[in-house]
This record gives sequence, C-alpha cells and structure tokens, in this order.
Amino acid sequence: MPARTGAQFLKGLQGDREVWLDGEQVTNVVEHTSLSGAAHALAEVYDLQHEHADCCLMPDPETGENINVSHLIPHSVEDLRQRHACLEKIAEYSVGLMGRTPDYLNVTYAGFAGRAEEWAINGNEQGAENLVDYQKKLRREDLSLTHTLVQPTIDKALGDAPHAGNTVALRKIGDTANGIIVSGARVLSTLAPFADELAVYPGHPLPEGADDYALSFCIPMSTPGLKFICRDSCSRPSNLFDYPLSHRFDEQDAFVIFDRVEIPRDRIHIDCNLEVYNFVMSQSWWQNIMQQTTVRALTKLEFAWGIATRMVDVINANQPPTLQMLGEIWSYVEMTRACLTAAVEGAKDAGNGVWLPDSRPFSAIRATMPGWMLRVNEIIRQVGSHNIFTTPSRGELDDPGLRPLIDHYLTGAGDVDAETRARVFRLGWDFAGSALAIRNEQYERFYLGSSSRNYVVAQTSADRTRAERLVDRFLQEEIS
Repeated sequence: MPARTGAQFLKGLQGDREVWLDGEQVTNVVEHTSLSGAAHALAEVYDLQHEHADCCLMPDPETGENINVSHLIPHSVEDLRQRHACLEKIAEYSVGLMGRTPDYLNVTYAGFAGRAEEWAINGNEQGAENLVDYQKKLRREDLSLTHTLVQPTIDKALGDAPHAGNTVALRKIGDTANGIIVSGARVLSTLAPFADELAVYPGHPLPEGADDYALSFCIPMSTPGLKFICRDSCSRPSNLFDYPLSHRFDEQDAFVIFDRVEIPRDRIHIDCNLEVYNFVMSQSWWQNIMQQTTVRALTKLEFAWGIATRMVDVINANQPPTLQMLGEIWSYVEMTRACLTAAVEGAKDAGNGVWLPDSRPFSAIRATMPGWMLRVNEIIRQVGSHNIFTTPSRGELDDPGLRPLIDHYLTGAGDVDAETRARVFRLGWDFAGSALAIRNEQYERFYLGSSSRNYVVAQTSADRTRAERLVDRFLQEEIS
C-alpha cells in the first residue's frame, strides 16, 4: 500500500498486543485515557505527510507508490537535503518532543539496507537479504516501528553486555522448523504502544562466548509471548490550554519481555553471529541516524528559544542578564544548525553508492547536545521565575466571578491580556518543568549514550592529522 493516513495508522493499532500500564493490561491503546493523546498525535504525523506531500513523499524506487522520504537511501548530497526537509517537517509537529516518531527507524533501516554488505560478512548473506526485504516491507506498508536495544541492568559491576549463562538478557534458546525461539528482556522500547512492529538490533558489543545473545530481527507487536510494561504515564487530560504538550506528546517507554517468542526465519537478520553483531553498528549506522536526531534537536532548541523569548516579552523582562540567557539558547540553536549543514555538505560516498554525512560535526553534537538540552530547560525555569506558577487554568478563566479579578491582577506588560499571559507561561512550564519535561530531560541525557562516553569516543576516533602537523611545526623547528 502507499503511504498511510492517520485513520489507517489508528486502525492498525487495534490489533492484539500485550501492553501493561498502571498495573492493568490495555485493551485499546487508541481509546485509553493515558495513551489516546499520543496515538492521535501520531495519526496527525501520518496525515502530515499527505498535507506536505511535496517534501514528505516520494515514489518507491521499485513500485512507484508514494512512500515517506525518510525511507530514502541517499546517493548524493541533494538526497540528504531532501531528507532533511522531510525530517524537519515531521519534527516541527511535536516541536522535537517526540524523539521516536516513525521517521527515526525509517532512516535507521534505510541506512542498514543501503549498506547491506556490512551485514553479509562472516556467512550472514541470508540475514542481510532478509534485512533488505524487511526495509522494503517497512517503507511500502508505512509501518510504525519501535525498537529495543539495551540489556536490563541487574548488576552494573558485571558490565553492560551479557556473558554466557545470563538468563535475564534476550537470547536464543532453541530452533524450530520455522525459525528460532528467544527468551529474555530488553529496554527501552520508546513508542511501544503506538508501533506496528518491534525491531531488535545490536547494542553494546558482546564478549567472546556470548553468541546466543547476538540477535537481530523484526516482528509484529502481536507476536505471542511479547509483553510490554510501560512506565508511569506523563500524559495529562485533554485540555490544550492547560496541557498544550503533555496531552499529545508522551510517546511512552516500555520494558520488553520475550517469553519464549518464536521468530520466523525470514524475519531474522542476525542469528547468533557474533562477528556481524559486533561489526555492523560500528560502521555507518550512527552518522546516518544522527541527521534525523539532530534535525529534531534543532527544532526543539529553536522552539525553546522562542518560548523563552515570548515569556520574557510578555512581562517586559528584557534586562541584560535575561537577554544573556536567551542569547545562550540562540547560540545552541545556531551551533546545531551549523553542525547539520557541515555534516550534510561534507557528505561523501561511503561505499555501494550510499552517501553518508560527515561524521565529525555529529560526533561533537552527540557529546555536547544532552548538556544543552538540560541547560535550556534550566534557563526557561529561571526566566519564568515565580510567574510560571501564576497561571490560572482554563476553568478558572471561564469562571464569571474570577475572570474580572484575573483580568485585573494577572495581565502582562502593555496590551498583553491575562489569558495570553497564562497561556504563554503554561506552555513554558509544560515544556520545561512538567512530568513530560522531566521525562524528556532523562531521555535527552541518555538516548545517544552518556556525554562522558561520547567525549571519549570523539577523542579516540578523531583524525589528528592537521592538529599534529600544527604542533609539530613548533616542536621540530631548530632552536638556535
């Protein structure tokens, strides 16, 4: 089928799946009080691709049917620019608050399929072929895909990767006539209640002897034995004045249990092949997906700058210390924009005719951006001060006895009325201080790996050629 509409997406969520929230099994994720807001928000993302078909849709290279541009396997800088425009349109819908809209894994699997030869090493040709076939299915059926990458943390002293004998981590426990049987658990499956299928692909490199844990596959959410346990919801009631962000953009996160799950053979991309598992994610994956995640981050940072500036304007708080903080956010915006431009314009053929962005700007962003996101929220709360808490609700504004008093005592500067003031500061709080905001802070801290680890990776993998030459000029000159 061609690119789906929002109605088609919501219909697809009606199938069987075992999702647990607040101690109860959810029977209908579309109608559940804590899930319906995000379900319908994602439906609007699916509709958005039709409303902006000029930048969000393209013909499938084989069938000619319309597919989302996020499925594009880039073969030039122009392709990367085209993908950027689509990713930006999607990110703008949730102002970057939803990090796992379907385009995230669309880009991921387009990257995998484009460099399928990396998956075909060490006798894994069939797994690589299955992966290419799956990417075709993903784009043609316009599926919403979630993933789960990390092994559960039981004893941090034992390391991040499981060793042989670990009965908690996801592993293969047997073969069947049609595939393999897996059991164990993984985290963290963001978007799980709103996905059609679940992807498992390599996470931390595995040690020698851990072959049973070297797995990669994609299966429907309705597969028997799959269980998803959601964290506490950050969604709020359907009132877009009081909760303009929290009602719509809680994409959820789930702990995944595989209870003797059968994986069909044609859905397996790695079957206990340790060499492939430890190789593929070290190559072209991350610089490819970093385009999507940096476009989202740029959108979120620019929104943060906009809402902080509006909060300041509403009460005419344009003093130098405040303007300095606003300028700080603006600087994060422009540094992110510059990194995106440099990465795309510096792209090159990475093999097999597939073009990847320059990894150097993304390596810097990957390490520094989490800190920027935390700082931005801190600034919004600081410039908001006590005004964030003087925000009457929709119900209080609608009360005929309270409204005249609110209109007198809680206006903004100049001609800013009380309702506008309340709406601006409620939006700022929902972005930077609500339960959803704190969840998003935690997400930003760790979804690209910790900043400290990424700084180490940046240093150890950086090209030192020019820096060494500049230093050697002085160390090697003759001293008279």
